[in-house]
Amino acid sequence: MKIVYCILGTFNSGGMERVLANKANYLVAQGYEVSIITTDQQQRKPYFSLNTAISLYDLGIDYTESNDQGVWKKIISYSIKQRLHKKRLTELLKDLKADVVVSMFDHDVSLLHRIQDGSKKVLEIHFSRFKRLQYSRKGIWRVVDFMHSRQDLRLAKQYDRFVVLTEEDRGYWGDLPNITVIPNANSFVPRCQVDVTMKRAIAVGRYDYQKGFDELITIWREVYKKQPDWKLDIFGHGPMEDQLLSQIRQLGLENVVRLCPPVKDIEKEYCQSGFLVMTSRYEGLPMTLLEAQACGLPMVAYACKCGPSDLIQNDRNGFLVEEGDRETMVIRITELIESENLRTEMGLNAKKMSEKFSQEKVMQQWLELFNLLAI
Repeated sequence: MKIVYCILGTFNSGGMERVLANKANYLVAQGYEVSIITTDQQQRKPYFSLNTAISLYDLGIDYTESNDQGVWKKIISYSIKQRLHKKRLTELLKDLKADVVVSMFDHDVSLLHRIQDGSKKVLEIHFSRFKRLQYSRKGIWRVVDFMHSRQDLRLAKQYDRFVVLTEEDRGYWGDLPNITVIPNANSFVPRCQVDVTMKRAIAVGRYDYQKGFDELITIWREVYKKQPDWKLDIFGHGPMEDQLLSQIRQLGLENVVRLCPPVKDIEKEYCQSGFLVMTSRYEGLPMTLLEAQACGLPMVAYACKCGPSDLIQNDRNGFLVEEGDRETMVIRITELIESENLRTEMGLNAKKMSEKFSQEKVMQQWLELFNLLAI
């Protein structure tokens, strides 16, 4: 069976890119023919290792070139690039003769279902139904986000299957006959043992509005007043890095909160931490929670849409806190800091609960879906 994935690029260190790499590598190992089609790779190497049997194609559309343009120039540029995208993607798919083509809900989402190449079309989303509205943008961009959110629903109906990550998100999309829930899988099998005695909390993600690290740094100022011996390391990169560094300096946390570059061996960093903290404003099914749980790390997170409530059970493997409730977040973090026994117990529960998201169990659901579509 031939499977094709469509995504903007594989050069980022994000959760979606990690998930794609894991799935593609697994499928190739099972004897599937796998191709990945990108639009903005620009000759950059994939961040995560890909089996050499996976075929890689870049269409050279370069949507990101328009990121800094004004709204009207961006709309015109996007329209031109979409036409070029459809033309090049159609030509390539007709050559590849795939059985199933999967959109990662990137720039191909509005055109892939209209390409008549004989393949079944699957759409998978790695964010929540209301992701676009959670940007909290103002003015005309708010209108654009609202229109795109409505368009997302119309487009989801056009695919042979629409895959979401959580039962929570499934409910937000309404009664779609083609919708299916398949979660992300654990991205690795841990080789190290968590040391919850380490006086370090860890956070992982892109430095942007979604991940809410500005919120986390503000929260840690209050944690620091109570527990000055504990450190916070935030692994990632992104457009808000300078803003976050400035915030750390303004709050006098230079020796307490560190911004660390992404690392491929993130497992090692989890295992050298006492617990994970997440203050995202929205998610799909956070890879950082899956990874931390697989390592046996206690977790405390905002109960944002979507994902944290599917992974964290209060008082078992961590704490869920109402989104934006800084005071309770400080209390929960302090509870974890003050009790090594609590961290140990929650970590053991987390490890056990992570078995539900093993690669074998999750990929079996994908294989069943692909086989069903190929009939």
